[in-house]
Amino acid sequence: MWCIPEVSAEYVAAMEDVLDLYEEPYDEKRPMVCFDESPKQLIAEVRERIPAAPGRPECFDVEYKRNGVRDLMMISEPKLGLRKVLVTERRTKIEFAQTMKHVVDMYPDVDVIRVVLDNLNTHKTASLYEAFPPEEARAIARKLEFHYTPKHGSWLNMAEMEFSVLSRTCLAGRVPDEATLRRRINACVAERNAKRQPINWRFTIRDARSKLHRLYPSTAA
Repeated sequence: MWCIPEVSAEYVAAMEDVLDLYEEPYDEKRPMVCFDESPKQLIAEVRERIPAAPGRPECFDVEYKRNGVRDLMMISEPKLGLRKVLVTERRTKIEFAQTMKHVVDMYPDVDVIRVVLDNLNTHKTASLYEAFPPEEARAIARKLEFHYTPKHGSWLNMAEMEFSVLSRTCLAGRVPDEATLRRRINACVAERNAKRQPINWRFTIRDARSKLHRLYPSTAA
């Protein structure tokens, strides 16, 4: 269920900016990428599972071992049905900057990459300057155009749909270590990329003005 924020012209402006971007036709020189992050707890079994047998379900011990947390960096190009996931140990400005450099390296021949992302304090152009020399940071920044979802508006980010698929498929259940995490993610991403099935986003600015009219400030005198 969506969290409906207080009426705010700032919220509406950011929402319509993202929705307007989603409605544009695909432009190979100005691709749109959705970016999001999500933590994944690594949990190992302390005892071997007992496999299912006729008349008996699989059994496992409720006790487990924590092996730390990894951050998943989702890079999704929904109009082409492509995605890539980077696994990092932390979730700081440095990791964000390195991921944005990776995005730029993925599209060497485009004019600009429009990136839809949450408006977090790490998701800023300034993060590039904390990770790279100024010349390199500026070169990366020139290739990026950030489009921020509004506060409490992460539902607008199509990268969340990709995380939902991951959590229901390859990341369902316990993941014991980083190697297993990477192996599962890579297999799932490869399978989905092979299908090249784009995300069919249907919610438009017109829908927003009709169905979410409560979010719009009143223009009455």
